[in-house]
Amino acid sequence: MFDFIIPFVILILVVVFIHEYGHYYFAKKYGVGVTDFSIGFGQEIFGWNDKSGTRWKICWIPLGGYVKFFGDRNVFSQADQEKILQKYNEEDRKKLFVLKPLYQRVLIVFGGPLANFLLALVIFFSIYTFVGKDFTPAVINEVQKNSPAMVGGLKQDDIIIEIDGNKVESIMDVSKYITMSTADFIDFKVKRSYDELLLKIKPNLVLSEDNLGNKINKRIVGIKLGAYNNEINHVKLGPAKAIYHAAHEVYYVSISSLKYLGGMIVGKADSSQLGGPIRIAKISGQVAEFGVLAFISMMAYISISLGLVNLFPIPMLDGGHLMFYAFEKVLGRPLSQKTQESFFRIGLILLISLMFFTTFNDLKDLGLFK
Repeated sequence: MFDFIIPFVILILVVVFIHEYGHYYFAKKYGVGVTDFSIGFGQEIFGWNDKSGTRWKICWIPLGGYVKFFGDRNVFSQADQEKILQKYNEEDRKKLFVLKPLYQRVLIVFGGPLANFLLALVIFFSIYTFVGKDFTPAVINEVQKNSPAMVGGLKQDDIIIEIDGNKVESIMDVSKYITMSTADFIDFKVKRSYDELLLKIKPNLVLSEDNLGNKINKRIVGIKLGAYNNEINHVKLGPAKAIYHAAHEVYYVSISSLKYLGGMIVGKADSSQLGGPIRIAKISGQVAEFGVLAFISMMAYISISLGLVNLFPIPMLDGGHLMFYAFEKVLGRPLSQKTQESFFRIGLILLISLMFFTTFNDLKDLGLFK
C-alpha cells in the first residue's frame, strides 16, 4: 500500500490545487480578500505569505483543500449583512465575499469545478495533439458460443459502429461503452457487408479482474475484437480536432458518470464499484506503473469526477452554495440562517454516509471484508 502513496499524493495535490485555484482566480478577479490557500487539512507542514497577505500552505491530511476568504466567519453570513456592515470599515467591506453581487459569488464558487473540467480538457487535448488518438475500427474476430453476443445476433466480421448511441471510433471505445452502460440491454449498431443492423444484447454480469488486477463486476457480451484489415490507425490530431475530441471526452465522462450514479440510486448499477480515497490511492499507484501517460490520463478522469461531485446540490459542497444562490435569486433575499443550518445538517449526514459507504467498499476491495 505504501507504494501507492507518492502517486496518490501527487495526483491529489495537482487536482485539488487546480480546483482551489479556480475559486482563488475569480475571488481575486472580483476583489475578494483571500487569507488562506490550503492544500490538505489539519496542521500545516510548510507555507508562505505572498504580497497580498494570502497564506499558501500544505497540510498533513491530503484529502482536499480550501480557500478562505477575508472575514469568512461562517457559511451563513449572507443572511446577516447588517451585522457585517457594522463590524467592518468601508475599505474592508470591499474585500468581503458575502457583500459581492450574486453573479460574482456564483462565479467564484463555480470556478473550482470549472477549473477541474478545464484541467481534463487540457490533458486530453495535449495527449491527442502530441501522442495521438486511436481511430482503429473495431471488428468482431470471434463470437463466443452461447454468449449474449451470439444470442443477440452479433457475428464474426461485424464492424461495430455505435454502442448505446455512442459512436465507436476505436477498439478502445467498445470496452468503455459496455462498462459504462447501465441498462438491461446494450444497443449495438454494426455494419455487416453493406447493411447496418441494430441489435440488442443482454450482457452477463461476471466477477472478473480489470487490467490492473482489481476485482470488479464486469459486463460481458462474449466477443473478441481485432483491428480492421489488421491495421492500427493511431493519429496525432490538429488543434481543432484535438479540442473537439477532448471536449467530447469530458462531456461523455460527465454524462456517463451521472447516469451511472442515477443507476445506483435506482438499483440498476453496481454500487460496489463506487470507491473513495483508499481505492483512488491504490489505482493511482497501479496506473503509475504503466507510465506517465496512463497516470496523466487518470488524473484527467479524477479531475472530472471532483468537478462533477462538487456540483451536486449538497450543502457543504460548491453545488450546495450554488443551490442557495438560486434560492436567493428567486426569493430576492438569502435564506435565513436557521434554514441554511438545517440544510447543512442534512448535507453533513449525506457526506458522512457517502464517506462510510465508499470506505467500506475500499476496505472490501483490499480483502478486509467479505
